[in-house]
Amino acid sequence: MALFATMEQVTGQEFRLRSFRLRGDRMTKAQSEALSAHWNRFEIPLQGIINPKELFPSLNPKEVVFEIGSGMGEATSQIAANNPDTGYVAVEVHRPGIGALIIRAENLGVRNLKIINGDIFEVLTKHVNDHSIDAFHIFFPDPWPKRKQHKRRLLQPSFIQILASKLKSGGRINIATDWYPYAQEIEKNFSANSEFRGGVIPRPIWRPLTKFESKGITKEHVVTDFQYVRN
Repeated sequence: MALFATMEQVTGQEFRLRSFRLRGDRMTKAQSEALSAHWNRFEIPLQGIINPKELFPSLNPKEVVFEIGSGMGEATSQIAANNPDTGYVAVEVHRPGIGALIIRAENLGVRNLKIINGDIFEVLTKHVNDHSIDAFHIFFPDPWPKRKQHKRRLLQPSFIQILASKLKSGGRINIATDWYPYAQEIEKNFSANSEFRGGVIPRPIWRPLTKFESKGITKEHVVTDFQYVRN
């Protein structure tokens, strides 16, 4: 579920350090077929303003959760399948991962999931009204472990403020990381934002143990879970 980052020119001489790097669109046959067959049902086009509650007209969800960086979709699909009365929006830039997520969702019969193929910064700043999202999931964002890469990390103070602006009062953010120095930085950055309360929590029972996380655990990585609630 890791996100990656590169510099990209935005306008004129302005540059924005992005929280992802596209790794190519080479897909398996199954992923390509899943996109061709089902993308029109899962896709949220980035046109105008997205109203989260209107994304699931037949469901009338009790809440809508945005997952930032759904990776290969293992956790996303399982969580959505286990909570059919909640709407889930996966935001992912990597098309093979989207194809894999669609395969998993179809195998589980998930009908409460939508997908955005786009940059979460663009999605939130250009297509989502303030105070309209119930919750965010951010599982295992890339830790960028080298010191010179730290500025590429997703959960910078400026991005945390964007999350705060899009959450409803009482909305929450659930985060997991298996890189302890990043966990320390996450805790420090959220503590500095007066719009949030919360911190480290025990592993939520609803968060599935994925292959990605299991590999980290075998390497003796310590997983830290956080939950922050907007005041």
